Amino acid sequence: MPAEVARIDVAELRGLLDRITPLIAPADHATLTMLLNTHLGLLRQLRESTATIARLRRLAGIESSEKTRVVLSRNKGSQNGSGPEGPSAWEGDGSGVGNGSAPLGADPLITSSEGHRPGGDEAAAEGGPVTPATPSSPPAPEPPPEEAEKTPEGHGRLGVSDYPDARHCPVPHESLRLGQTCPLCGKGKLYALEPAHWVRITGQPPLVAECTCLEQLRCSACGRTFTAKAPSEIATVGRIDVMAVAVIAHLRYLGGMPHHHLEHIQANLRTPLPASTQWEAVAEGFETIRRVLEELRREAAQGDVFFIDDTRGPVLEFMGKRRAALVEKGELPHPDRTGLFTTGVVSRRFLGHDVALFMTGRPHAGENLAEVLQCRDPGLELPILMADALASNTALGCAVVEAHCIAHARRYWVDQLQNHPQECTYFLTRLAVVFKVDAQSHADRLCAEQRLALHQEHSQPVMDELKAWMERQFQQRLVEPNSGLGHAINYMLKRWETFTVFLRVPGAPLENNAAERALKAAIRHRRNSLFYRNARGARVGDGYMSVLYTAQLCGENSFAYLVELLRHPDAVAQSPRDWLPWTYRATLARMAGGGPGDPSCARAGPLCAREGKRLAA
Repeated sequence: MPAEVARIDVAELRGLLDRITPLIAPADHATLTMLLNTHLGLLRQLRESTATIARLRRLAGIESSEKTRVVLSRNKGSQNGSGPEGPSAWEGDGSGVGNGSAPLGADPLITSSEGHRPGGDEAAAEGGPVTPATPSSPPAPEPPPEEAEKTPEGHGRLGVSDYPDARHCPVPHESLRLGQTCPLCGKGKLYALEPAHWVRITGQPPLVAECTCLEQLRCSACGRTFTAKAPSEIATVGRIDVMAVAVIAHLRYLGGMPHHHLEHIQANLRTPLPASTQWEAVAEGFETIRRVLEELRREAAQGDVFFIDDTRGPVLEFMGKRRAALVEKGELPHPDRTGLFTTGVVSRRFLGHDVALFMTGRPHAGENLAEVLQCRDPGLELPILMADALASNTALGCAVVEAHCIAHARRYWVDQLQNHPQECTYFLTRLAVVFKVDAQSHADRLCAEQRLALHQEHSQPVMDELKAWMERQFQQRLVEPNSGLGHAINYMLKRWETFTVFLRVPGAPLENNAAERALKAAIRHRRNSLFYRNARGARVGDGYMSVLYTAQLCGENSFAYLVELLRHPDAVAQSPRDWLPWTYRATLARMAGGGPGDPSCARAGPLCAREGKRLAA
């Protein structure tokens, strides 16, 4: 049952405050006035057509960042209240909410009967009372000083090195040549320097139509017609060029643009391309990349660390009336399961390449990973599985070294910072040391064994200190186990072994950010395209997303890579291993007559817009 909405006139609220003024303390009266102003201000914003959830969160001072420096500075006022009454329930942050000023930047609708507005010092704290300090609780360290904003190096512009696949057009000097005598001094000879580069960005519609006009001649006597022979690149391809297929696949499966959106854009640009034609093109191209996808799955199964996570992945075939029809026909196994997921798996090899796989359907992350691990070489060591602590992320029937994401556990402490500022500030500040050590190991490019030794030297004492402190909170009854803070402590203590795998196993990560970043591609697709129509559409979308995102993880141009796959379907079918993102350049060099040492193996040149030929870069 929805809660009944109370409709109260502002004048009635003023009268109510006037009547209770003699009955409550001035500070309580000021707090109540501020609370009502904030509520009325939010209602005013909701009535506006421009109000959005994101805008309301910004106006209310709610930030999404969970960085230690940000959350501690935001909660600075919660640690020390002012006045004999202690900290109040709200903290102002310049947005007008909870600081006694006008709600959300507007004039207050209700003012104190004494003409006093609560503000500044009387509203210096945010969210709830401060937990009293106890003798056995360690003093909360001061929040780390806010670092000065780092001035970005350079002038903020992108240099020529930021465009490695740009087409280079050499321009010779208009009057001078190499080896010519200097026209000024007449003594020296001119020699070559690094060319002066000028980068210019050009544009064109996403898809461009080209009409090839073949000349036709007809005999006036016999009536025979003679038509010019079509160019080879036109005669051997279909109506949709492979470069157009690559554009469509990138827009849909990495950019999230639905086919019908691109259809409207192209129609407005007088180059129509129906959504059905777009689907037929990418579905036909999937038959080529499917071979590479199978090879990527085998490569992923040999990984040393697996990052996995789930997000919602709607498929209409398994929803609503369609699902009911499948259940009635008995064609849907496990009919009691209703969840639909997109699983993101990032496989990392210490001496190899990262591989990303996306799988959309009814199985959850643990089941999808177990299917991938069926291709794993049994002679390899047990892989490390990094995920959050959900039961659905457990690889069923597979032996792995389970490690849980500390960033997920840390989020519980961030949520309780306003209610328990002293304890949470202490925990977040000490845990920041561990993340700093890990960041330093990556910056120094340490191997797995060196990183483990660094953590054991610097992070082990910090983690032991935090564990002893959390256990003491329960032993000395300083924290209620059923409270929010108690839940945060229990969440870590019950899984302490999996949270600290990085202190015992070489190469074990601290967090699951690799899978979280990968799932952004699937989430972007879901927010824009909303769903897949059926299982086949999900399989095609997952395949393109896996191949393109893996190419990006390997530092490759995913567009150029996909074009080459679609351009050589027979070679890909014969030896898909030669067409992985980290092997296809050497394969192209061999096909062009070069060898593994050919300069074109290092980085292929850009693709010409029409002929598809490599230009010297």
